[in-house]
Amino acid sequence: MFSNALLTDFYELTMAAGYLEHGKASDTAAFDLYFRQNPFNGGYSIAAGLEPAVRAVVDCRFHKDDIRFLKEQKSPNGTPVFRDQFLDYLVSFRFRGNIKAIPEGTVVFPNEPLLQVRGNLIECQILESILLCHVNFQTLVATKAARIWEASNHGTVIEFGLRRAQGPDGALSACRAAYIGGADSTSDVLGAALLGIPARGTHAHSWIQSFDSELEAFRAYARSFPDACILLVDTYDTLESGMPHAIRVAKELEREGHRLAGIRIDSGDLALLSLQARRMLDRESLGYVKIVASNDLDEFAIADVLARGGRVDIWGVGTNLITASGPGGTALGGIYKMVEHNGRPKIKLSADPGKTTNPGLKKIVRFYHTDGRMEADALRDVSEDLSAGEVLLVDPDNPRQRKKLDSPRREELLHPIVESGEIVYAFPSLDQIREHRREQMSLLHESHRRIHNPHEYTVGLTEKLWRQKERMLNQKTVTKEARSQE
Repeated sequence: MFSNALLTDFYELTMAAGYLEHGKASDTAAFDLYFRQNPFNGGYSIAAGLEPAVRAVVDCRFHKDDIRFLKEQKSPNGTPVFRDQFLDYLVSFRFRGNIKAIPEGTVVFPNEPLLQVRGNLIECQILESILLCHVNFQTLVATKAARIWEASNHGTVIEFGLRRAQGPDGALSACRAAYIGGADSTSDVLGAALLGIPARGTHAHSWIQSFDSELEAFRAYARSFPDACILLVDTYDTLESGMPHAIRVAKELEREGHRLAGIRIDSGDLALLSLQARRMLDRESLGYVKIVASNDLDEFAIADVLARGGRVDIWGVGTNLITASGPGGTALGGIYKMVEHNGRPKIKLSADPGKTTNPGLKKIVRFYHTDGRMEADALRDVSEDLSAGEVLLVDPDNPRQRKKLDSPRREELLHPIVESGEIVYAFPSLDQIREHRREQMSLLHESHRRIHNPHEYTVGLTEKLWRQKERMLNQKTVTKEARSQE
């Protein structure tokens, strides 16, 4: 049976084999995992996926079947791709390096490392795809969920997306990330069982269609679930049929000592229908009955419903949450770049300044306004002390744009997670991560949280780190020019 060590891109293994063959087995390296743009054209992201990523790393072992499979891989001319020396190396492989990371649930921004990986070059290289697979997708979905939660005015959100997920593994990963980002429960029973997330659901239109009448269907469901009954009212006609029948069943439940939990609207003009449904319920003294809305919702649709006076209490969000779809979505675009090799800072150049990396080992310091809100994040060289005093931030994409910071409240964002291959961090529960995310969002100014035209949050380099980057850029430019003249 194959292990999850093979959940990697083939080029990670060919590079690792090449490093070994060229005498780099004892080389050391450091890599930053980060992203260049917030998804969904937004103003922030929510870090997620750290615990499953780290556990996958520390548990990474190549089993006999893995080695056999790799031994069978052939080049186009029929020769083996991997030599026995590399396969023997993989037999005893385990990560023995260090990982620092920003805790899950933290508000994060482009170009700051979510994870910093240090250790043996080959080990660090092999981990790239594993880490990116976990962190990219879960950060994307957690961010989508947070935007939906924000758009709902911090209302109740149910993750309804199992049937539209990108496979069973995608469903579970997204279920976890959605809960971190703001979903309160899930329709995914396996996700609820494995992750300790509340399971919620209603019924489908097929339930109504399987009975001779809508009223009979409602009564049958209420008899089966008298204390957890949510009735889907739009199978035939929401206002002329569904709502009157739901109200009738609600009154019958009251006489039996129970309460109708809610009604669900899954089609039509959700703003208008929810407003009318609320009026109908309130007229009958059924103000306790919740209104659930579903039907291809996302943060934009939810904001529109509320802006038009909709009266929705609970939002069932499926496809657009589980797949994290929407403008600027579909993938986070996280990357994993070498920033140090054998103790020397490294830089990657690009014709696009935004793709030029920030060299060397770094720390991240978050500065807060006197009102408690986040003000800016500073990437600093590990040798710098930013615990006090004025700090000058340089925008690496526009070095003339600078910002002075002298806030008394400052916070280090990168925490030790793994040291010498062993986990040294006490991973919080999902509920603790959710609470951390909620607190983080309360500290982020509304101008960054809004879904339309958010302001860009300041992330800059300290003057010392910028000067180091500038020196390296100039050296590379000079070398390039010299080569062009040869």
